Amino acid sequence: MTAVVKTQIKESLQHLRLQAFVANYSQQAALATREGWPYDNYLFSLCQLELGERQQRKIKKLLNGSKLPREKTLSVFDRTRLKKNVDMQFAALLAGDFLERKENVLVFGNPGSGKTHLLVALGHELVYQGRPVHFTTCALLVQRLLLAKTELWLERELKRLDKFDALIIDDIGYVQQSRDEMEVLFTLLAHRYENHSVLLTSNLVFSQWEKIFKDPMTTAAAIDRLVHHSVIIELNLTSYRVEAAQKKKRNETPSEPP
Repeated sequence: MTAVVKTQIKESLQHLRLQAFVANYSQQAALATREGWPYDNYLFSLCQLELGERQQRKIKKLLNGSKLPREKTLSVFDRTRLKKNVDMQFAALLAGDFLERKENVLVFGNPGSGKTHLLVALGHELVYQGRPVHFTTCALLVQRLLLAKTELWLERELKRLDKFDALIIDDIGYVQQSRDEMEVLFTLLAHRYENHSVLLTSNLVFSQWEKIFKDPMTTAAAIDRLVHHSVIIELNLTSYRVEAAQKKKRNETPSEPP
């Protein structure tokens, strides 16, 4: 192959945006020659490399857009703390099938029990499957929605959030918002109802949600939209940080002399 042809091939592949072909076609051609590959095997190997690289670029883009905390992954989530039935629920969610069914995931538990880490770890796994995910705290979400309503771009914001198969809302009810803020949150929940999945964490059980939505009717309607087609996880665990502090204290306590 002449230098001119090589240059033309490289330029053509760059124009077609086949970056893995550009990076590997020469090396793979040499390997094909040594191994005696037919042309279709050579082409297939390049296609596989291209598809793999594109998938990695897609995952990187999805991860950057997800706003997921990078450190809260599945690999550092201590599943041994979970009760057997909860771990089975979590394992089923990791497959991602609940997104096809437009199911919500509602995680309840005490502060520090691992609610956020559980959903963020799930979010990372969904991203690795090529699913668009968005993470936000409830406080930041309602502030943005209220601004959108005030400045008349709420509908556009709801459509932007529609791009995400899974919307993770952390700490609903942790910070007490105003009635106006809760109205726009209810608008979002009603908009996503049976169309896209909502994943949320809360320290408050349903019987306390009137503190969030301010009146009984709105509270009942919000719960109805979330619970219908949902997976509910109750952690009922002590604070992970408290457990770690107690363990550290025990390890630091000097043993009594014999």
